[in-house]
Amino acid sequence: MLPGSSDDHVRLVYLIILLLGVAFFGLRGARLGRNIRDLIFWLLLIAMAVIAYGFRDTLRAMLFPAAAVQIAPGVTELRRGPDGQFHATIEIDGHPVRFMIDTGASDIVLSRKDAAALGIDLDRLVFSGRAQTANGAVPTARVRLGEVRFGDHTDHDLPASVNGGDLDVSLLGMAYLGRFARIEILGDRLRLHR
Repeated sequence: MLPGSSDDHVRLVYLIILLLGVAFFGLRGARLGRNIRDLIFWLLLIAMAVIAYGFRDTLRAMLFPAAAVQIAPGVTELRRGPDGQFHATIEIDGHPVRFMIDTGASDIVLSRKDAAALGIDLDRLVFSGRAQTANGAVPTARVRLGEVRFGDHTDHDLPASVNGGDLDVSLLGMAYLGRFARIEILGDRLRLHR
């Protein structure tokens, strides 16, 4: 974002209105006429509603970063999260798991924490595989996922890996993304077509 852009101006106006709102509530006990105080209150309320509406996409992305939206039959859309990545919550055998979309990962990769939450016994896994990551090679163990639901898409008996390293988020790699006919990135939106 360039300094002085329209987004900067809108944020500045928002901050000024917010500060006026805080100052107004701080002055509530002062001797302002009731009508003036009520008028200021309603003007601030309307201004904050207009600003919230203007930032609705940003607010939605911050409040519901992993929400997948069905925009058409067979088309699921994700919004880019505040961290700059696309995230999706996928239901695996009835349990929600939050994934980061990673086209650099070849597989569905579960973190140890998410695997344990799915009921996978980590002590019984054989970490005989190896995956190359940005932090070097990490051990992996192969597992199978019974039912995988994402939006209106359901798949069964999918292969996946459990990462034996310190991965803190599960990754949705190309083994799953390849099930879609088309993947589009449109600015801050990712569309998956089946």
